[in-house]
Amino acid sequence: MISDLGTFALGLLALLLAGAAMRRIPVLARMNIPVPVIAGVTVAIFVGLLQRFAGVSVQFSAQLTDFFLLVFFTTVGLSAKFSALRAGGKPLLILCVVTVLLLVVQNAVGIAIATAFDAHPFYGVLVGSVSFVGGPGTAAAWAKEAQAAGLQHAPEIAVGAATLAVVVGAIVSGPVTDWLIRRKNLRGPTGDSPASWVAPGKNSVSAPTIPMVMLVLLLIVTSVLAGALVNQWARAMGLMLPGFLTAMLAGAAITNIGDAIGAKLDLVAVERGGEIALQAFLVMYLMSLKLWALTAAFTPLVVNVALQVVITVMVGIVILFRWLGKDYDAAVTMGGFLGFGLSSMPVAMATMDSVASRHGPSPKAFLLIALAGSFFVDLANAFVIKAFLSLPWLR
Repeated sequence: MISDLGTFALGLLALLLAGAAMRRIPVLARMNIPVPVIAGVTVAIFVGLLQRFAGVSVQFSAQLTDFFLLVFFTTVGLSAKFSALRAGGKPLLILCVVTVLLLVVQNAVGIAIATAFDAHPFYGVLVGSVSFVGGPGTAAAWAKEAQAAGLQHAPEIAVGAATLAVVVGAIVSGPVTDWLIRRKNLRGPTGDSPASWVAPGKNSVSAPTIPMVMLVLLLIVTSVLAGALVNQWARAMGLMLPGFLTAMLAGAAITNIGDAIGAKLDLVAVERGGEIALQAFLVMYLMSLKLWALTAAFTPLVVNVALQVVITVMVGIVILFRWLGKDYDAAVTMGGFLGFGLSSMPVAMATMDSVASRHGPSPKAFLLIALAGSFFVDLANAFVIKAFLSLPWLR
């Protein structure tokens, strides 16, 4: 077991090496894959090779990974001003409707593939929205339910599908978004932008002062602690909420209370903190993936992920991009949609951040994806999964 600091140090080293590779290998830069994705997947592949050919088992500590996840979503909350919610409006409603459509389609595709390979339809739900929109954590939770119902291989199938979804989704989201932007000749705004989220390198404001950085750190820690208290209260009431969601809600409450009383927060410090936390979380999370678990049921999993990727990309381009107006914000939003629809919310944010750093900021896209992907999608996914499992032939 590699310690927390050792895991963090290895993640930072992988980030630096991947960044250098991006600068020296033009094809990697053109693919628009986020640096932490390249770094984390490379380490995961190396660890898998050690496991397969040398019999060496490497395990990374996850405590710092979970901490950086909380920090990242807290910074999203601190950047989310209620005054900007009006910018969501109809686009946010469209994004939520298309997200529900994606959940239904992913489960239908998964069930069809499970049936084609003579497997129980419940396996199809596990390799559908449970794995793709839900991610490894959701997949592990639902796999326990499936195993209790008699599907003995549910954990391996669910975790394998979710692992493959994380890797492939993280690799696909950025290049597809970049291709769409270039194909449609779209560009982000130039000059000063009233963005609540500014891509790195796109603004010329001065660096935040040390007192402001310390204030932001205090607000982040306060938000995480407040979120933990809300989680304890919710658990006592029989309601299970993800920790990142309550921390983000606490951050949003703090920043909007500050706005109401006239206290201004330097968003540059918040944004930089969020970028650091996102990259640290993503590289450590991806390099901890057990890629060798994909050997079980390899063929149906590959067929499933191929169809899911094609269909999700088609839904994103043909439906969401068009319904949102076919402009630059619509393209970046579509990239985030592919990120959480095929992989996870951190991948969605990393994809949009990578695209925005190349083509220009899109605060509207970040706001829409943060709202839909964090506030809406998990709840909607739970209801859709329950609806599918209530069908008699899936029991």
